[in-house]
Amino acid sequence: MEPELLSMVPRPVCAVLLLFPITEKYETFRTEEEERIKTEGQDVKSSVYFMKQTISNACGTIGLIHAIANNKDKMNFESDSSLKKFLEDSLLMTPEERAKYLETYEAIRVTHESSAHEGQTEAPSLDEKVDLHFIALVNVGGHLYELDGRKPFPINHGQTSDDNFLEDAVEVCKKFMERDPEELRFNAIALSAA
Repeated sequence: MEPELLSMVPRPVCAVLLLFPITEKYETFRTEEEERIKTEGQDVKSSVYFMKQTISNACGTIGLIHAIANNKDKMNFESDSSLKKFLEDSLLMTPEERAKYLETYEAIRVTHESSAHEGQTEAPSLDEKVDLHFIALVNVGGHLYELDGRKPFPINHGQTSDDNFLEDAVEVCKKFMERDPEELRFNAIALSAA
């Protein structure tokens, strides 16, 4: 996450996926953050595509959906793309309705399961308790949003721009790391120009 290394990431970056450990410190912070936002409020643009996570151990899939859905204008979908159809069908749904729709959307479920089994490590079963979690960081309308299906709403981390998005997203990632300085299990993936 050093500036000289970030300069090697192809631009533009349209999303960052962060994998982090769910610890007691994080859970305490999450609860406090949700209460603060419920009390103080926040500005969330209606164009932010957000969905709840109701499927166990699907945070990576939800993170990818968040990243792609909020950057559809930068993506080239095949005409028969299952993901494109899912996004189009769910556009006007609530975050809860999107989650329920995903539960029954066969093409994404099959893709999720086959991808999980192709990895280098054994995929956890759907009911297995895991302590790592993916979220997406995206730029929608000049604001950096944290999209986590475990939370009741997107988190607005303030203004950003296409030019500064990666650096701003890294600052959010660093805050996750600072909350648990003894933890080493963090990973960030940038979705950027090919």
